[in-house]
Amino acid sequence: MGLAFIFSTAFLVGLSGALMPGPLLTVTVGESARRGFIAGPLLVAGHGLLEGVLVLALALGLSSFFHHPLTSKVVALIGGFFLIYMAWGMLRDARSGRLEFEAKGTREEVAVTDGVPQVFPSRGLDLVWTGMLVSLSNPYWSLWWATVGLGYITLSLQHGDLGLLSFFSGHILSDLVWYSLVAAVVAGGRRFLTPALYRGIILACGLFLVFLGGSFILWGLRT
Repeated sequence: MGLAFIFSTAFLVGLSGALMPGPLLTVTVGESARRGFIAGPLLVAGHGLLEGVLVLALALGLSSFFHHPLTSKVVALIGGFFLIYMAWGMLRDARSGRLEFEAKGTREEVAVTDGVPQVFPSRGLDLVWTGMLVSLSNPYWSLWWATVGLGYITLSLQHGDLGLLSFFSGHILSDLVWYSLVAAVVAGGRRFLTPALYRGIILACGLFLVFLGGSFILWGLRT
């Protein structure tokens, strides 16, 4: 199995995982509607940093920690509550009619009151940290790395550091391509978004995060 094969198969397997609906996809849709295209690459940057640390940890022999049932249980419970917390913020904004935009490098919030936009500054969330935390909140993410990911790491290490680099580059490139595409589509449609439609998108994303968070908590309690 050569380096090109490792890279290409890692890209395809990673893409198949990225295409599945999950917390990171939901947050990408919501944040791209708020902040534009840049939300996609920044979220993937945080996601990639976390995965890079995890790949190194697994390569150094820490796989037993990620295989431990208690690890998945704790990740599921904490992650579920974190997703519900994020969902609460999105649902609150959707209900209040507050629209958030990223313009010229600074973020602003626009509250629509009686059809009149009122602009005021907002600190907001750091998208890179959000990408890391949202990824970490998903117990299926840690399970994937403890099984499929660990298998790929073992095979790629037969080619040394170059093999590991080929695997990780193919894997993270699949995330970057897919989530950037999603961000581009969502951001490109912002010009057609009415306040009501925008609130509907945020509301749908928030409700889906509630569903995922609740599912993770139930999964963790039953594991």
